[in-house]
Amino acid sequence: MIAGIFKEKAGENRVILLPETVAELIKKKVEVWVEKGAGEASYSSDEQYENAGAKIKSADDILKGADLLLRISPPEDQWLKKISGTQVWIGILNPLSEKELVQELIDHKLTTFSLDILPRTSRAQAMDILSSQATAAGYRAVLDAAMHLPTFFPMFMTAAGTITPAKVLILGAGVAGLQAIATSRKLGARVEAFDVRTAVKEEVESLGAKFVEVEGAKDDKAAGGYAVEQSEDYQKKQRQAVHDHAVKSDVVITTAQIPGKMAPKLLMKATVEQMKPGSVVVDLAASTGGNCELTVNGKTIEHHGVRIIGQSFYPSTISKDASKMFGKNALNFMSLIINPEGSLNLNFADDIVSGTCVTHNGEIINTRVKSLFS
Repeated sequence: MIAGIFKEKAGENRVILLPETVAELIKKKVEVWVEKGAGEASYSSDEQYENAGAKIKSADDILKGADLLLRISPPEDQWLKKISGTQVWIGILNPLSEKELVQELIDHKLTTFSLDILPRTSRAQAMDILSSQATAAGYRAVLDAAMHLPTFFPMFMTAAGTITPAKVLILGAGVAGLQAIATSRKLGARVEAFDVRTAVKEEVESLGAKFVEVEGAKDDKAAGGYAVEQSEDYQKKQRQAVHDHAVKSDVVITTAQIPGKMAPKLLMKATVEQMKPGSVVVDLAASTGGNCELTVNGKTIEHHGVRIIGQSFYPSTISKDASKMFGKNALNFMSLIINPEGSLNLNFADDIVSGTCVTHNGEIINTRVKSLFS
């Protein structure tokens, strides 16, 4: 079997597999082709891929000859007619929000797997790209905030006086939020964190942050650990609590997202206008509408002296290590569909395989995606 790695779309600096991970895939008796220049933005040269055992090919060669087609970004529109039903695409397809793409995959009867809908189970943790990439996002968000803040993060006691530590509020204590807490604490900030899931309180406090609790949250166990939409009454209490803590903070980092839906609005315009001049907001949910009412995706704006950074693409800015983690996740997943002889084995009786599959033989396999078309 041949696995082909494509170069990513413009602006995406990661690559789905680094040379070191390619070497591990080759050990599974899989031949690997890599599109010329695929790893350059992740500081991996064609020579390094060749030294790992891969062959450098063109995108057309890979489309024609590879069995596994690997890319973080979705396939180009013009590729869909060239991909055959016997090939398998693995990457990120965002199927819960990209209905038009899913329909095209159905129409072309393609077999596709989207690693962003991987079941959130203990067995799947080693394949969880959302968690690994959220780690990168949470870490980088804090560094970005520190660079834009006109004050220090830690407390300093100097001959010129004492500098008080920055106060950081984290909205959403998933993987990105927890990493943001850890990084903020390492930089010496005082940290508070809010999440609708009270089950994360212990984790928040174990990292040295104070948990902001609002009573009455709905916790849906069927959501697999994700946040769920809350009642209007709860949302009012939530907005007031966030307002009270945000106006006293120097940095607010928002990370709250609901799969397949627009991000909940947690930080309102009126709150931003009462925050201290020089404060910084980093919105990691920018690509799905943002948690801050004023967020503009992909841009940094200033409103009433508060800088608002709309950024959902931080993993790409740490391309080497983010690619390393992503590749390890992808390799672990591929181990489920590659047999000991190095051939493809799609076992849809496996909950991880079926749960990650978007389309196969003209049908939608993933139940959450299927519900969007019913």
